[in-house]
Amino acid sequence: MDLLRSLPLGLYLEQPVTWLHHLDSRVKFAWLMSFLAAPLLAPPVWRILLVVMLIVLTFSAAIPLRVWRQQMGWLLMLAFFVFILTALAPDGLAANHQPRLPPTDFNLPQPGDYNYILFERGPVTVTRHSLDLAIRISTLLFTLIYSSNLFLLTTAPEEITAGLESLMRPLRRLNWPVTEITLTLTLSLRFIPLVLEEVQNLARSIRTRAINWKKLGIRKSLQIWLMVAEKLLENLLLRAEQIASAMTVRGFTSPNQHRVQWHQLRLRGIDWVALVSLAVFWGVRFGWGGTI
Repeated sequence: MDLLRSLPLGLYLEQPVTWLHHLDSRVKFAWLMSFLAAPLLAPPVWRILLVVMLIVLTFSAAIPLRVWRQQMGWLLMLAFFVFILTALAPDGLAANHQPRLPPTDFNLPQPGDYNYILFERGPVTVTRHSLDLAIRISTLLFTLIYSSNLFLLTTAPEEITAGLESLMRPLRRLNWPVTEITLTLTLSLRFIPLVLEEVQNLARSIRTRAINWKKLGIRKSLQIWLMVAEKLLENLLLRAEQIASAMTVRGFTSPNQHRVQWHQLRLRGIDWVALVSLAVFWGVRFGWGGTI
């Protein structure tokens, strides 16, 4: 089991360098916020188009198959199962009530071909409301997770730090510790691979001991997992202490006194094209996507 390869969530792809890597981090952050905000009050067709856009971006950037196959595959499978469960679940609107009209013999046929129940076969019933809710939940799940992962996959932590510090610069007038916040974010992003590595090492150590969990029982198994969790926390705290010691040895006292140039921010031609595309994106969203 290799968590660093089978679960590359939140990790940065250094090679190959795609056209998404060349975009300014501020531009990519604006697109990320757009993908997170665009599904709000959007019709189902627009939500499906957002999923298609993310998949097209992945293929157009020529991201290696080994990187996106597992995460996109598992995420699509999860979204599909959520779609099926939500579509087949009761929608809460089919409530039984006492009819106020005469028997059906006296009812006139309704005009049009509208039918609230789309599919009904035995205990399986799919209504318009359940189908709409299934599309909303499944597409929102995929869009939120995969757009954030694609942003982290093609943006180095230093670029994220520099971009956020540039965007949060006006908050310094309110005495906000902008540099401290961005430094904390950078260290957090750098700490994610260390956490996966510690979990991977502990899992391998347990597997090599060939523990017979059936003979141990529930109580002793819980004791072992508590010991593993305690060891994991201890190792993570040790890693954090080592990072703090390394920063102290290098003379890092505070972000304001020990300035670090994280990344050179500069808008280029491809960034302006992305910004124009973003304006077109929101124009189509408000014009054609509409709100319901």
